[in-house]
Amino acid sequence: MKNAKLDITVQSAQSAFNAGNSDQKELLKKLFPDHNFQQKITDRVRSYEDACDIVGIVPHTIENFSDVPDVDRQSTFAYHQLTIIARALNEGWAPDWKNHNQPKYYGWFEHAAGGSGFSFCVSACVFSLSYVGSRLVFRSSELAEYAGKTFIEIYNSYLL
Repeated sequence: MKNAKLDITVQSAQSAFNAGNSDQKELLKKLFPDHNFQQKITDRVRSYEDACDIVGIVPHTIENFSDVPDVDRQSTFAYHQLTIIARALNEGWAPDWKNHNQPKYYGWFEHAAGGSGFSFCVSACVFSLSYVGSRLVFRSSELAEYAGKTFIEIYNSYLL
């Protein structure tokens, strides 16, 4: 037991920090001196790999989806990436679909004029009615906009 190791995900440590009082926050800073607990989530999630690190999973590659038919493989992989990115950006928040008063935001995309693919247009708020998969909603308009603009190539792979 003397050499036992305790593993904790970045997301769990960050959630504990966010919920903790000042003494608990100081303890977490001492236990994890290399982690910047004050950094905004949008500064920490710049890639799918960053999101995987925060959520505590090993990043997948397109090869992990070899059992999916060729025609669907890229969009399935992109959906996986987007769900992990949304999970990381939401920092443990999950939409309560029974709560009609809880705002839930998703990106709204328009087809790019003269080009291919979609471009981020605006974020929209939905209540009980949803036009987007529940795993791709965000707790704020700012997060929905950040995801839509930062990960536009992944959204294009998913939507097209």
